[in-house]
Amino acid sequence: MRIVQIIDSLEAGGAERMAINYANILVDKIEFSGLVATRKEGQLLNQINEKVSYLFLKKEKKIDFKAVFRLRKYLKKNKIDTIHAHSSSFFTAVLVKFTMPGIKIIWHDHYGSRQKESKKQNRILVFASFFFHSIFVVNLQLLEWSRKNMNCKKVIFVPNFVLERNENPQITQLKGENGKRIVFLANLKKPKNHISIVKAFNDLKLNESGWSLHLIGKDYFDPYSKELKDFIKSNSLENHIHLCGEKKDVKYILSQASVGVLASTQEGFPVTLLEYAAAKLAVVSTNVGYCSELIQSEFNGLLFNPLSDSEIKQQLEKITGSEALRAILANNLNETLVKEYSQKNIVEKLIQAYKK
Repeated sequence: MRIVQIIDSLEAGGAERMAINYANILVDKIEFSGLVATRKEGQLLNQINEKVSYLFLKKEKKIDFKAVFRLRKYLKKNKIDTIHAHSSSFFTAVLVKFTMPGIKIIWHDHYGSRQKESKKQNRILVFASFFFHSIFVVNLQLLEWSRKNMNCKKVIFVPNFVLERNENPQITQLKGENGKRIVFLANLKKPKNHISIVKAFNDLKLNESGWSLHLIGKDYFDPYSKELKDFIKSNSLENHIHLCGEKKDVKYILSQASVGVLASTQEGFPVTLLEYAAAKLAVVSTNVGYCSELIQSEFNGLLFNPLSDSEIKQQLEKITGSEALRAILANNLNETLVKEYSQKNIVEKLIQAYKK
């Protein structure tokens, strides 16, 4: 198999991390593994394995024929038989297929909100699906949506996984007390719902018992982040809630925390939860998307309805109130990761899915 992953950017996001993870794990398993970024590079560029063939297309507009023919040249030169297109990159993949009818397109849907959208809202995607060989999805709701709405009937659930990495740069030192740090790993944007956790932290007065909250993710300096900053300032929480921005040493950051939270109102299959599991954090999570499949409440984490402030406060209070509970939940979630979402298990499932 000669496969190339395509993604529109290499900024820190779930789909982007998975595109790189797939390219990296396949490099020693198949004949050729490549990665193409179409529109924008980003901080994840340095996570690409040096053995992976990499191309940046420098695509400048929606339909960019120069970029399409640059991609065609790369595919021809490397005798690629399969394009694995992640999220919105399907459009570029279909354009190049018009010039190379024999190439297979596998489209990978990471977008959790799609399950609430109509076929009409996804007209271009639905039309493009005539040209897909198969569709990979990250949760069971998206599996149902694609089977119902797409013009490609080969739809396969492929769970996300966390890449086993030896390197662990140690740059960021988190403020706060050891054993009482909460991390929230997500870019500052909808539908990540940071404000609900910030408000719960304040209402529970967790700062008074030594807890600190660390928001790790890109700040777009827009109304979303302004609301967070205004709330933190107006409640004098600057020494207890920290906006850390985008970071390259996520593994090291997580090693300094004891609780990981996720509060999204929509999700596909958040890689963040797997990263929390790998770091052996106790997890408090939203129940949307695949979260409630991965987290079995009271066994390997605590779940809440992201639209219920009372549930969020209840679960956050429970996990911060018991060190013994945190230890049990963290250990169980790590065992779940090892048994079901390890790199070894998923790469075998992935190769079988490619062969279907």
